[in-house]
Amino acid sequence: MTAYPLITRRTLLAATLASPLATPALAQSPWPNRPVRLVVPFPPGGSNDVMARPLAERLQAKLGQPFVVENRGGAGGAIGAGQVAQAPADGYTLMVTSSSFPTSAVLQKTPWDAEGSFDAVALLARAPFFLMTNPGFAPRDVPSLVALAKAQPGSIDYGTSGAGGINHFITEYFCLRAGIRMNHVPYRGTAPAVTDLVAGNIQLMLTTVASANAAIREQRVRVIAATAEGGGLPPEVPPVTTVKQQGVDYEVAIWWGLLTPRGLPPEIRRAIHTAVNEALGDPNLRRIYAGEGATPAPVGPEEFPAILKADLARWREVAQAANIRAE
Repeated sequence: MTAYPLITRRTLLAATLASPLATPALAQSPWPNRPVRLVVPFPPGGSNDVMARPLAERLQAKLGQPFVVENRGGAGGAIGAGQVAQAPADGYTLMVTSSSFPTSAVLQKTPWDAEGSFDAVALLARAPFFLMTNPGFAPRDVPSLVALAKAQPGSIDYGTSGAGGINHFITEYFCLRAGIRMNHVPYRGTAPAVTDLVAGNIQLMLTTVASANAAIREQRVRVIAATAEGGGLPPEVPPVTTVKQQGVDYEVAIWWGLLTPRGLPPEIRRAIHTAVNEALGDPNLRRIYAGEGATPAPVGPEEFPAILKADLARWREVAQAANIRAE
């Protein structure tokens, strides 16, 4: 008869604990193994919302877990951003935001830090802004606009969605690069500013296609330049060259990106980045983004953090030079 060694409870427990399958880190499924929150720090219907929802649908289809879009608007995006900053850095709370994130961060005092509280994980899309004027305004290109502004400083009224908003920053940045001074007329939102531009109450605006779509399509405004390359104009509107191509060393684009709470584990960061970049290749998503005048912009894992850092530095300088203050 064969003799077998006596297996005690202590031996069995030691063997179980030694098994790699028993360790919690390896027993869990890869990310995601439960629903993911996709926070939009603005009300429904805006460009951030338009970027987030089709992305959530494709990530859910690809990864097999719900991606739930939550709109947490208020304080120019600061409230939703604060909620994300306080969430665990585990890959289950993500935030879709845009270029307005660094401009708000420059002006507002918040309990979170734009770089220190977030990881910039994936760039979603980019779009140029467009320099547009009332059709009755004499200048038809950037050189003639700059010449008029230099001859009559402060005589040109430009509109924005509000003091301290992204449109305010990019227009004052244009003024600084062109060496001119124009008069800022802030509105409560882009729509009333576009209405006054069409009516001739202001002469000029820098904004996106999505913000002035009907006026651009119906050619009730004249588009004289883009702030960056990348198309974006409706097909019925004649294409324009960029501000830089017309002689002013100025280039800026709006971007949309995905942030997470700071301290995301590298393997989860890689998984999110890879999944998002694959989703951006979907033709139907490209079509939806094109409706905002935007183009998907998948980049390497280090490029988006560099973009965010550069924007924060640039807008701090512009805020100081142009004395921009929040409303």
